[in-house]
Amino acid sequence: MKFLSYSTGGEASFGLAAIDGVIDLKSRLGAASLKALIAADGLSRAQAVAGEAADHAWGAIAFAPVIPDPDKIICIGINYEEHRAETGRPVVAHPTVFTRFFNTQVGHEQPVVRPKVSVTFDFEGELAVIIGKPGRAIPEDRSLDHVAGYACYNDVSVRDFQSHTSQFTPGKNFPATGPFGPFLVTPDEVGPLGPQRIQTRLNGQVVQDARLDQMIFNVPKLIAYCSLWTELRPGDVIVTGTPGGVGARRDPPLWMKSGDEIVVEIENVGQLTNRVVDEAP
Repeated sequence: MKFLSYSTGGEASFGLAAIDGVIDLKSRLGAASLKALIAADGLSRAQAVAGEAADHAWGAIAFAPVIPDPDKIICIGINYEEHRAETGRPVVAHPTVFTRFFNTQVGHEQPVVRPKVSVTFDFEGELAVIIGKPGRAIPEDRSLDHVAGYACYNDVSVRDFQSHTSQFTPGKNFPATGPFGPFLVTPDEVGPLGPQRIQTRLNGQVVQDARLDQMIFNVPKLIAYCSLWTELRPGDVIVTGTPGGVGARRDPPLWMKSGDEIVVEIENVGQLTNRVVDEAP
């Protein structure tokens, strides 16, 4: 199944994707948000309404970030070997971790805002993991039991702010720089992780192209590691790192600019599309 958060007529809601639109779940299942439904172990209850008529046509909604209000967004850096090599970073024994704030996120088809203070605006196509069950010190061989689903993510970087110090956080938390969506896709639809292709396209040109099994630390390892130092909660998001080909490591560098279209597509997960706009004066 494919779930989404959205708004229509100025009202926020969430639902189940159908062929011709969205089946609203807020009105049917009584939860306040998709995160709340996940926390109540309610995703399976949506199966009962999967065959009903759509409440809203696709053209009548605005996509929101899949989880608009996660407790935590844990981002993983330098997690594909090609990207590690292009950055010149050393091989490490543990994942590189930083955080993104939930209010920096935007939905599918919503504008990504390039800040006035920088032109080093870079793309990073990634797989997002949405946590479904709470846990601490989760064993690696049981970690996938804690996954509600997967989504596309574009962990956009403001590179000069990211490199002010050794900490990535400033360059990862400008407003409207975290596209997330369009859907939370349940694991049964995605299949065992590994062979799925992840690709980023800028104005139709392929700029990143890899497979999920090329991660240095795979999803079970990331869940197990992160759960050692924080309690993972339903709706938490782990953004699993970007492949090689980022704009900062090209010669000359390739920065996103106003009017550009950026697409992140992951096989069996979806296609996340956004346009870049400049921050208003």
